[in-house]
Amino acid sequence: MTSSSSFSSKLLFRQLFEKESSTYTYLLADVSHPDKPALLIDPVDKTVDRDLNLINELGLKLIYAMNTHVHADHVTGTGLLKTKAPSVKSVISKASGAKADVFVEPGDKVSIGDLYLEVRATPGHTAGCVTYVTGEEADQPQPRMAFTGDAVLIRGCGRTDFQGGSSDQLYESVHSQIFTLPKDTLIYPAHDYKGFEVSTVGEELQNNPRLTKDKETFKSIMSNLNLAYPKMIDVAVPANMVCGLQDLPSAI
Repeated sequence: MTSSSSFSSKLLFRQLFEKESSTYTYLLADVSHPDKPALLIDPVDKTVDRDLNLINELGLKLIYAMNTHVHADHVTGTGLLKTKAPSVKSVISKASGAKADVFVEPGDKVSIGDLYLEVRATPGHTAGCVTYVTGEEADQPQPRMAFTGDAVLIRGCGRTDFQGGSSDQLYESVHSQIFTLPKDTLIYPAHDYKGFEVSTVGEELQNNPRLTKDKETFKSIMSNLNLAYPKMIDVAVPANMVCGLQDLPSAI
């Protein structure tokens, strides 16, 4: 079996959008497995019913609801998903300090059927950011896919001025953990504000107006963005630290 045919026969992939916060939620499933196990990356509370309806229509079994980091611009859908589908487990990095059923660390693998995502630590936007990357083996989707959260955006990157952010750390994270991936690796960010959906490592290495600069220039750019205080941060961050709902009963 070639890698291209394994991609088409094994992986079901959907990119979903929440327009108020311009957030992308990603659905991945192994449809070659009898249970059709699935996961969601960065679900939003306002679109949980949409996501669950799609999962049901496609005959999938949702196993994990994962976050790339503690978001400041929307409330995560993981807690609400767990109330509506109690077998689902929430996933976030241990470094985030947030509540979840499963805490991941660099090098961990999150598996659904015969597909898996590798966890890479990419702090800098927040102290607990991770990037989820599909496997390098021939039986995994090719080209590889990197779900970068707010670490790398298409022709941009996440801000670094709150939630333990650090422009120095973000630059190092991206260049060591994301830009070292094969150049045809597809980059799927947590947000886009200009209508773009996907990029590649090669594209961003060549065209990202911030991350192509040397580190000192990058740090200067990031310290002079003069961005407004995130309008949802005082609601979103406290909620997202507890899985999006106040003190959910544990699903395990």
